[in-house]
Amino acid sequence: MAFTTTSNFAGKAAGFYISAALAQTNSLEYITMIENIKFKSNIQQMSLNADAAGGGIVTAAGCDFVNSGDLDLTEKILEPANLQVNLQLCKSVLLDSWEALQMRAGAGAPPPASFDDYVISYMGEIIAEATENSIWDGTAVAGQFNGFNGAATGYLLPGVDATVVQDAASAAYSATNIIANLQAAVAAIPVAVLGKEDLHIYMNQRTYQYYISAVSTLGYVNAYNMNGDYVPMFEGYKIAVCNGMTINEIVIAQKSNLFFGTDLLSDATRITLMDMAALDGSDNMRMVARYSAGVQTGTGADIVRQS
Repeated sequence: MAFTTTSNFAGKAAGFYISAALAQTNSLEYITMIENIKFKSNIQQMSLNADAAGGGIVTAAGCDFVNSGDLDLTEKILEPANLQVNLQLCKSVLLDSWEALQMRAGAGAPPPASFDDYVISYMGEIIAEATENSIWDGTAVAGQFNGFNGAATGYLLPGVDATVVQDAASAAYSATNIIANLQAAVAAIPVAVLGKEDLHIYMNQRTYQYYISAVSTLGYVNAYNMNGDYVPMFEGYKIAVCNGMTINEIVIAQKSNLFFGTDLLSDATRITLMDMAALDGSDNMRMVARYSAGVQTGTGADIVRQS
């Protein structure tokens, strides 16, 4: 029996699937997400500057008004890039694995996903991986958006934001030097954000592997005999393991100071599945997804980047 499927989702309906795809992007667990950006969003940051003569914002009480400081408001623009995924696959490639899942669903198991949902989840994995990589090392080229550490244009690079604290690694990371490099990066944390609850040390899987190897060599059993409750930390700061980061780079920042933006409600956000059987007689399926994504930082002076 011939199997055909054609579906079209736009706006909020498509946003549901795009949101599910982005949920697979592990870095977004440690970054502030701004949804429903129609074109661009202003990231506003406020800071208090104490009057030099007064010595601080809080002063001794008196009858007269004496200004003790000023409020500075700065802003950066988060402008998500418009992206798309166009795929053509033979239905048989996915049908075999989908039918296998159908057969495995036994008594008491949740109902198996429809073929449409299964195909969309396959596309979602592609979107998630591409988004994860662009968050950190994307550049302003087709199919990517500008990332935090992207070559030449990354928002944390000294040529783009001179206020970001730059720290040089002693050498390429290894199990023998990762502790010293982490200590140097932590020592560079600005006083203003020391001890902040949402401050994280961001690193990739390989760097984290070096760290685990180093601490296990030192005899910290709990670091490598991990269970589901284990939270990786270094000197009191949570470690965020981000798959999209490259080796030999560490970032220390607050989750509330790194931003990811997208639009899940726009009519331009859509997912389309087209069965080509009725159009050209083939057994192919075309999959189209359109969405937007981008990142931006808040206060660069509160971020440490080591490379």
